Amino acid sequence: MEKYINYCLKLAYKNALKSELPISAIIVRNNKIISKAANRKNLDNNVLKHAEIIAIQKASKKLKRWNLNDCIMIVTLRPCKMCEYVIRESRIKKVYYLLEKLEYKKTYKNTDFILIQNHDLKK
Repeated sequence: MEKYINYCLKLAYKNALKSELPISAIIVRNNKIISKAANRKNLDNNVLKHAEIIAIQKASKKLKRWNLNDCIMIVTLRPCKMCEYVIRESRIKKVYYLLEKLEYKKTYKNTDFILIQNHDLKK
């Protein structure tokens, strides 16, 4: 496990040098790294470019299947809710993370989600 953690930390460090968030993820299958990725949200101006999602896409392409139930993931920061959902959908069995998110970074609270009901449409 230590070699995977060190590898993940090196990826995160390289990413920080590019003025990107120091978040990286690797996917391991049969004791071999099959996929690696770092956040590209800022570099690509794309909210979906989280390390976990990119790593899952690469692993799925390599294995030619979406179900990654025989894989584990190691990530530098606890995955956000979006990534947690994608990880669960990919059926990855275990996710190991190195750092917990800061309390104020756990959720973005400025977006309101409002159910449109029939009476709202008549206004």
